[in-house]
Amino acid sequence: MDHKITYQLANEKIPRLLLHYAIPAVVGTMVNALYSVVDRIYIGQGVGAMALSGLALTFPILLFLQAFGMLVGAGTAARVSIHLGKKENDVAENVLGNALILTLILSVITITVSLVFMKELLIWFGGSEQTIPYAEEYLYITVPGNILAGLSFSYNAVMRASGYPRKAMITMLIGAFTNVILDPVFIFGLNMGIRGAAIATIISMAVSAAFVMHHFIQKDSIVRFHRKYFTLKPKIVIAIVSIGMSPFAMQLAGSMVNVLMINALKNYGGDYAVGANGIITSFAMLLVMFILGLSQGMQPIVGFNYGAGNIHRVMETLWLVIRIATVATGVGFICSWFFPDLVVRAFTNDPLMLSISANALRLSLMAFLVVGSQVVIAQFFQSIGIAWKSMVQSLSRQCLFLIPAILILPDYFGLDGVWLAAPLSDLLAAVTAWMFLWHQIKKFKKQTLL
Repeated sequence: MDHKITYQLANEKIPRLLLHYAIPAVVGTMVNALYSVVDRIYIGQGVGAMALSGLALTFPILLFLQAFGMLVGAGTAARVSIHLGKKENDVAENVLGNALILTLILSVITITVSLVFMKELLIWFGGSEQTIPYAEEYLYITVPGNILAGLSFSYNAVMRASGYPRKAMITMLIGAFTNVILDPVFIFGLNMGIRGAAIATIISMAVSAAFVMHHFIQKDSIVRFHRKYFTLKPKIVIAIVSIGMSPFAMQLAGSMVNVLMINALKNYGGDYAVGANGIITSFAMLLVMFILGLSQGMQPIVGFNYGAGNIHRVMETLWLVIRIATVATGVGFICSWFFPDLVVRAFTNDPLMLSISANALRLSLMAFLVVGSQVVIAQFFQSIGIAWKSMVQSLSRQCLFLIPAILILPDYFGLDGVWLAAPLSDLLAAVTAWMFLWHQIKKFKKQTLL
């Protein structure tokens, strides 16, 4: 590692250091979220409430496809970073080449499965005669285009990990701004409705993917593509997958939970409730993605100082990030509780959708204040090399707490019970996270490091 970077990580004031590392990461995660949020805003305003509900049906399929992107992308970024640290550039480029082939193979398989069984999947997800046509119209374009999303997002992470965080940020911004510009052109200008939103998204992904791929064929890039490495090697594939398995499992769990949620909403509230969930997810996702970016900015500071035994700097960074994250989720809670109509109106003007969504937003985000610390603490354990605690915390929220809540609460509270499942699981996940952290702090004290 460069001496200047080492000195900064060890000595520079934490707030300034966090700002330096967090800005590119926050921009990257927020831009990722903006793709889907912008689509929902334009579709809700330009096509209608049922189109918004149809778009909500697409979540499980898109999450399923994204999971395989994370499997390759996260694992490749980590492996490339490790090999570059060891000055093994040839091995890093071998990993890069294998990852490209693996991405193409997995994309073809998952896209084919999704297209062949799309109708059956949408019915299983809780789609109706009113919403399924909108979902199909969107998915028949975005699912084949998911290969572009894989190349764009996965290799953006590799670009960042190989020492180009600013370039990675700019690449993501180019795609996001393209989407913001093209959405109204296709939806309103060309009167293409939800199909126009899908086309705009795919074009934006293509633009972003082109910039990313161009980076890895340039001669001055630290790692780049070489034809001789475009042959899968079992050892390299296993190395990639072993690291990518954790985010892959969490994303798949998210897809399954989404299926349960949509079915419960369909049974207790109908198509409008399904659409309301899409609005809630969009609003919450923007804030959670901000916190994830902030946590990613925290990781190199915490990891370096933990390895160096500077536990005071580790904890100073952690407490600062927790405070910022709590402020962000606090803003989300205030907006959802006191101004839900204003939030919902960004997505729809349909009176019934407004009424259902405003109540749903207020109930679903009742415990949103604690979400910030829970996300940060999970990322903290990953940063200090205790990945299993991070994975347990992330999966406990979705599998251990949320699934039983979705299955039980509606029997007693009807549709409100579905909305209340989220805050209950958020509270329990936050308690679990703080228990893990409290135990870790005790360990630090026993080691006389704190």
